[in-house]
Amino acid sequence: MTDIARRTPVVEGLTPEQIPFDEILTLQRPTIFRGMARDWPLVRAGLRSPRAAMDYLLSHDRGERFVGYTGAPEIKGRFGYDEAVARLNFQTERTPLPAFLKRIEQTLDEPGDEPGAPSLYIGSSDIDAYLPGLRAENDLGLDLTALGDATPLASIWIGNRTVAAAHYDMSNNIAVCAVGRRRFTLFPPEQVENLYPGPLDMTPGGQAVSMVDFDAPDFERFPRFRDALAAAQVAELEPGDVLVYPALWWHQVEALAPFNVLVNYWWNAAPAFMDTPMNTLLHGLLSLRDRPDFEKQAWKKLFDYYVFGPADRAGAHLPEGARGDLGPMDDRKARRLRAYLLNRLNR
Repeated sequence: MTDIARRTPVVEGLTPEQIPFDEILTLQRPTIFRGMARDWPLVRAGLRSPRAAMDYLLSHDRGERFVGYTGAPEIKGRFGYDEAVARLNFQTERTPLPAFLKRIEQTLDEPGDEPGAPSLYIGSSDIDAYLPGLRAENDLGLDLTALGDATPLASIWIGNRTVAAAHYDMSNNIAVCAVGRRRFTLFPPEQVENLYPGPLDMTPGGQAVSMVDFDAPDFERFPRFRDALAAAQVAELEPGDVLVYPALWWHQVEALAPFNVLVNYWWNAAPAFMDTPMNTLLHGLLSLRDRPDFEKQAWKKLFDYYVFGPADRAGAHLPEGARGDLGPMDDRKARRLRAYLLNRLNR
C-alpha cells in the first residue's frame, strides 16, 4: 500500500448517542470511535477465534441464500476488472451461508502475502432479512430521526482477505469492524478526477470504482493519482472500532485478517420522496455533457441558481402562493414532478 501520512482522527470513550454527526457531516471530517462496539457478542466471538465468529453467525442463519463473490488467487483479493476492462474479474453466485463459510475456513491458514487462496466475500446483505436476531444482540441502537432517517439500513459483509477498490456511496456510513481488521483509505469528493473512475455501466458492486491499483499505482497512466494521495487519509480499524464518514467520500476498504466481518449502517439526511441524484447525473450525460461549452457554462449558472445555491433563493422574490416548484419540496410535488419527467422522457 502506498504510504499515506494523514490518519483519520480517533476519539475514545464515547457512547453511540454521543457521536457528533452534525460536526462530522458539516465539517466533512471522518472519525474513528475506538472500541465503541467492543462489547458486541459478535466482536467477542471473533476475538476468541474465526471459528467462534462463524458459529455465532450460523446460530442466526435462517437458510437464505446470500450473494457470494469468488475471485481467483491471481486477483490478490482486489475485486474489479480484467486487463481489458471487458468483464469483471470474479464470479457471483447465490450460496447458503454454511457452505460459503466452510470455503472461507479452508483458506484461514493461507499466508496473507502470497496469492495462494481464492478471494471470498459476501457483500452488503441486509442483517434483518438474512440473519434475524443478530441485530438485536449487536447494534449501536442509534435513532437518526433528527438527521432525516429513523431506520438506517444495516448490512453485513463477510469474507477473507479482500479489497474493495475505491468507490463512493450515496449515503452516509457508519462502519463497525466486528471481526478481523479493516483499513479504509479515504478521499474527499473533490478528488474524483484524480482517482480515475471506471465505467458507470459495468461496476463490481453498483458504483464506479477507481482504476488505480493502490498497491502498485501506475503513475505514468494515472499521474494525477499523486494529488489524490496528498489529500487521502487512512483509518485503521480493530475489532469493535466504529468509523463514521460522510456520503460521497471515496473509500478503498481492505479486509486484512484471514476472516473478517463488517457491519455498516447507511443513512441519508433527506426525505424519502426525494429522487436519487445519480438519476440526475445520468440524465445530465444524456442532455448536457455533449453540448457546446458555451451552452454548458450557461446551464451551469442556471443549476447554481436553481439547485446548488440556497434552497429558497430562486423563489424568494415571488409571492408564496406563486412559487410552485420553487417552493419547499414535499411528497405531492415530488410525485407530480416525477410523473412530468417520465412523460417527457418517454418520447
